[in-house]
Amino acid sequence: MLYFLARLLIAPLVRLVCRPVVRGSRNVPRCGSVILASNHLSFIDSIVIALLSPRPVHFLAKDAYFTGTGLKGTLTRCFFAAFGCIPVERGGHRSAQASLEAAERVLASGRTFGIYPEGTRSLDGRLYRGRTGVAWLALTAGAPVVPVALTGTDRLQPVGRRLPRYHRITVEFGKPLHCATLGEGTRPALARRAVTDEIIRAIGDLSGQERAYTYATVPQTGDTRGHV
Repeated sequence: MLYFLARLLIAPLVRLVCRPVVRGSRNVPRCGSVILASNHLSFIDSIVIALLSPRPVHFLAKDAYFTGTGLKGTLTRCFFAAFGCIPVERGGHRSAQASLEAAERVLASGRTFGIYPEGTRSLDGRLYRGRTGVAWLALTAGAPVVPVALTGTDRLQPVGRRLPRYHRITVEFGKPLHCATLGEGTRPALARRAVTDEIIRAIGDLSGQERAYTYATVPQTGDTRGHV
């Protein structure tokens, strides 16, 4: 209920103030499970996608956002719940697997799951090497992957800035990728790498970002939404 209220009340305000350019909305399937795989430039990316996607989107968020006490804890919990975030424990291999399983449950129920294949925000604007959790999820759930390119969110809310400022942004949804045949006939690990590389390539084609062929470094602030 909070999510639908947020979309109803806040999305028109975002459209009025930021005048976002949204392209390719028709590429997002209107029913069935789907993965939105996006580049990641700012803390506000998940909010932007949640508000401007043609379908409700669910992201993972560290459980600390949902366990605070007092007024601040309540407001934080309501805020993340309002944008479709699902609490998960973070840290270590077991929690990473639990995150994937939580995402798989979202897809099994026919909903939309948002993920950042790079694993964290890009601090220099380049597009980094993808981590293979997105491929595991796509292959296990059999869900199509829609590449998403965000432009301008790093200026809307730069790293370290608490509140966003006015800046026009662009959200572009690419054509769905059906990953079952990518890497077919190879070992599972190689198949996951092939699928992940194809997803990153598709994101890069939309965003026009310079490619970095290494993994991104996690910021000290610990951005932990939508990363598996």
